[in-house]
Amino acid sequence: MLKNDAQKDIVEKLATTLKIDPTLARLLAQRGITSYGEARDFFRPSLDNLHDPFLLKDMDVAVQRIEEAIDRGEKILVYGDYDVDGTTAVALVYDFLKEFHQQVDYYIPDRYKEGYGISYESIDYAEEQNVRLFITLDCGIKAHKQIAYAREKGIDFIVIDHHRPDDFPLLANAVVDPKQPDCPYPYKELSGCGLGFKLAQAFYQKGRLPFERLEQFLDLVVVSIAADVVPITGENRVLAYYGLKRLNFQPRAGLESILFYSNVFRKAEPDDVSAFTREIGINDLMFLIGPKINAAGRIENGRKAVDLLVCEQMGDTHELTIDINDNNTERRSLDTEITRQALAMIAADPEQKNSKSTVLYEPGWHKGVIGIVASRLIEKYYRPTIIFTESNGLITGSARSVKDFDVYDAIDACSDLLEHFGGHKYAAGLSLQPDKLDAFRKRFTQVVEDTITDDMLVPQIEVHSELALSSIAGKFFRVLKQFAPFGPGNPNPVFVSRKCATSGNVRVFGNKHLKFKVIQPELNSVDMPAIAFQQGSLLNKLIANPFFDVAYQVEENEWNGQVNLQLNVKDIRFSI
Repeated sequence: MLKNDAQKDIVEKLATTLKIDPTLARLLAQRGITSYGEARDFFRPSLDNLHDPFLLKDMDVAVQRIEEAIDRGEKILVYGDYDVDGTTAVALVYDFLKEFHQQVDYYIPDRYKEGYGISYESIDYAEEQNVRLFITLDCGIKAHKQIAYAREKGIDFIVIDHHRPDDFPLLANAVVDPKQPDCPYPYKELSGCGLGFKLAQAFYQKGRLPFERLEQFLDLVVVSIAADVVPITGENRVLAYYGLKRLNFQPRAGLESILFYSNVFRKAEPDDVSAFTREIGINDLMFLIGPKINAAGRIENGRKAVDLLVCEQMGDTHELTIDINDNNTERRSLDTEITRQALAMIAADPEQKNSKSTVLYEPGWHKGVIGIVASRLIEKYYRPTIIFTESNGLITGSARSVKDFDVYDAIDACSDLLEHFGGHKYAAGLSLQPDKLDAFRKRFTQVVEDTITDDMLVPQIEVHSELALSSIAGKFFRVLKQFAPFGPGNPNPVFVSRKCATSGNVRVFGNKHLKFKVIQPELNSVDMPAIAFQQGSLLNKLIANPFFDVAYQVEENEWNGQVNLQLNVKDIRFSI
């Protein structure tokens, strides 16, 4: 699907003003960038462009209550979800608070014993420890009953969350969530850890402390941005940009240890790209660092991840990192087996196979991986998916969605059948009583049937521009690299080149991937190395067809110390 071209005059103006290829100017316009100043801010993100944290509703109240706790010597408990966003947020807020206050601890709920959100067990623990201030991160926006329970015990609450609130006011001392309808904060898409950073920023700002002291936390923020798949636009782009710089040169010990045990080592002599053997990017956070941090909460307890992230010396990290790597190995094994079982269930049930949604339940499935399994099923059956298992007498589910379909709204339409639910447009968690499962399945299936369009059920590749292969090298790619970091809201551009041919050496590797070289004969282009993952079945068609169109992203490939450009092929359309 070719994205609509931006206004022609804007593209021409950007190309002339910035002295860049019109294709690159078109990419900028597609991202809403229409002037030199906006392009400058995009290509040169500045921490000076971060918004005033006190624009967040209740931020002033939150900072004042923390200052009172410090002045009174009260115990503070920092609480967060067991996923990457929650554990990085807890590590950040704990780290910044302990600079000013000794009476601070952190708590991550047990996924299996306590479940998602604020648990009554944690409030009882807080009472036992004489905690007077409870700060929640990445959860709590709907915890009406739990906060009322805590208030009865004389425990104050600051809720810092980025999930959607419901229609009822939360009776906490302060509620910091940009998604509150009456919150004037101009950027609504911060991660939970990003909001933890804004809390630290507000505290430092009020105390007239140097902003530079906050930069030590940016590596945690970018990990959360990548893992929680929030848009890399606006303020998130600034935080991600500087977070990657921090991670590449001065990462905290816990993150460096994860990299070390992933065979990414420090160089003897750092260069201007990275202190490691290669530059660390967003994909490394999503597929290398994030899953390992997540694995602690999926298999054992997320507190182990925070323990690692707050380590001050590499020497203290090794045992924790090895344990988390073991958790991740077990997670992968469970994920593979449960996905196999789930696919078999769909294949054996014609109604499920032909449905516009997937809802599966198996009481023995491991709660820690059902969200991953839901994502795996979408790779095979592209439709909204919920995977349920049994946990502590309740049916607990994890939902994932497809592009443009709001699974949170679909679940909300069934809320009277649920004990609890929360999440985002594309991912949500929910729980219900066992006797409500059949009714939920029927209603959710019908809601999806009534609201999803046929187009949403077909995976599409968005092509951002047509491009001649001969344009890729040199200045074009140097400018293209500056569009990074890529992610939602700022996708890695997909180009299409037409009337291409292979220049030989077409082969399959790893039993399922294609490697070949591609040229555009009519344009006398040089041949470009290309790789097409999971497309080995196209080998014979590629050899037999003289011409084809190819959709791809441009990337650097490093091999034996040499860095070359290659096409990462997303799709091939043959002439015959």
